[in-house]
Amino acid sequence: MKQLIRAAKEARKCKWLLFVSMISTVCLTVINLIAPQLISGVTKDITGESEFSIKTIQNTAIILLSLYLLRILFRFLNSYMSHLAAWRLVFDMRVKIYDKFQALSMDFFRNTQSGDLVSRSINDTGQFEMLYAHILPDSITNVLTAVGVTAILFMTNAKLALFTCIPIPFVFFAGKIFTKKIRPNFRVAQKYQGLLSAQLQDNFSGMQEIQTFGQQEKAMAKVKEKAATWKDAILRALKMSAIFHPTVEFLTSIGNVVVVGFGGYLAYLNQLEVSEMVEFLLYLSLFYAPVTSLANLLEQMNQALAAVERVSEILDTPETVSNSENAIAIDYKNIKGEITFYNVSFSYNEGTPVLKNISFTVKPGKSVAVVGATGVGKSTLAQLIMRFYDPTEGVVKLDGYDIKQLEITSLRKTMAMVLQDTFLFNGTIAENIAFARPDATMTEIESAARISGVHDDILRLPNGYETIVGERGAKLSGGQKQRVAIARAIICSAPILILDEATASVDVRTEAGIQAALTELAGTRTVITIAHRLSTIKNSDEILVFKDGKIIQGGTHEQLIAVQGLYKEMYELQENA
Repeated sequence: MKQLIRAAKEARKCKWLLFVSMISTVCLTVINLIAPQLISGVTKDITGESEFSIKTIQNTAIILLSLYLLRILFRFLNSYMSHLAAWRLVFDMRVKIYDKFQALSMDFFRNTQSGDLVSRSINDTGQFEMLYAHILPDSITNVLTAVGVTAILFMTNAKLALFTCIPIPFVFFAGKIFTKKIRPNFRVAQKYQGLLSAQLQDNFSGMQEIQTFGQQEKAMAKVKEKAATWKDAILRALKMSAIFHPTVEFLTSIGNVVVVGFGGYLAYLNQLEVSEMVEFLLYLSLFYAPVTSLANLLEQMNQALAAVERVSEILDTPETVSNSENAIAIDYKNIKGEITFYNVSFSYNEGTPVLKNISFTVKPGKSVAVVGATGVGKSTLAQLIMRFYDPTEGVVKLDGYDIKQLEITSLRKTMAMVLQDTFLFNGTIAENIAFARPDATMTEIESAARISGVHDDILRLPNGYETIVGERGAKLSGGQKQRVAIARAIICSAPILILDEATASVDVRTEAGIQAALTELAGTRTVITIAHRLSTIKNSDEILVFKDGKIIQGGTHEQLIAVQGLYKEMYELQENA
């Protein structure tokens, strides 16, 4: 019931379409209930139970024809309006769940497989169509039909109707047990379907590595394992269905036995007229059909509600990084670019600190480099500045503002980041460079490409700036991808530029060109560079040396090289390599 209420709230936008569909459903039910009455009336005429009249039969035939024509209209309205509402709802839910994904912080994505998220976005939201276009309309039709037929049967012959209803409590009891047992199985099946999608996506992304290291059999084994667990889960649910449905059919068929046996006995005693017997048999098929159908719909309902539950889990996931109340929207054009860390500590996992009581200030237009061994918290620093995570303790400030007080979108517009693991979208090179500024002119795109040193490489490609880069930039070399990403960061004119191992994939000559280009930006942007290769950050205004999540040294290259310490050891080691 909780999930049904949740689904109903989501469907409020389509309430008028669903209302028309429901009215059509009621009209269809009324037509289905009237038709046997008319046929029963003709039976009375023919058997002599009432005065025979050709005119009456003709009128009855005309009325039946009119009802059947109306049934076409109401069937169309019922089907089309419910489908229209359902697919609009599916569209809304897919947009809503994607919007929710965009609002969630990076820790959510670190702990969740993307293939499962795709499954929830496509497969689980698709179940809303089944719920609103089929299950609910059919359920309403069946309930109304069952109630209406029950009333008519009792008006026709209360004693026989009472005996006919004997199987109904058993059907509902069986349905209750079935619901309790089967729904968890469907939910598990859909969970495993998501895990299978995740495994397939993982394998597709790593296909080159799979083939390079000859691990096709191992990769296939993982897919088979996920596919088998999904198959076993769905078969467990279907096994219960295979038991439940024949049970319902048997219980409902007992009603037919009762009517034939007890009804025939009443007719033998002249306590039941032939026309009443015919009417009873006609309505009996209408009576048990919805009961059996409801049993079938119960299976679909549990499958759909399991999907609604999985979608609701995402929509109800708390946003660990979100806008504060009365968040301040800032204009990046008015930001100077001063960044300050006050006693900042951070942990991805409780009890395992990554940063410990960090404090430093980067003045506007200055360049600061962060160096240290792998895993000492350098990249985490950049994640905190962009507010992908919030500090466990302490405050990060931008131009004197606590960044928690700033509207997140406007905060991130003040920054451009280039990561070592470059991601390019499957579009043209020009589209990727202009991603942060879709309105950028071709002149601006080319200018950014020249600064990053990729312009000449682009011109050598068959389609130049209109070259499709492929998924994740697969058609470009590592160095080309890196330089396209740097051009993308440069073109957005953000006052703060963060380079996280941004030149790790380029050769020495290209790196020198990029460094020269970045030097031209000196004074116009605040630049934070995270690097392993110390040759790339020698000209920084300040270098911060990290060890075990703490800043142990700070100063210019010349100052740090003049004293014994970790920086000098690292520099000499690289120089002699």
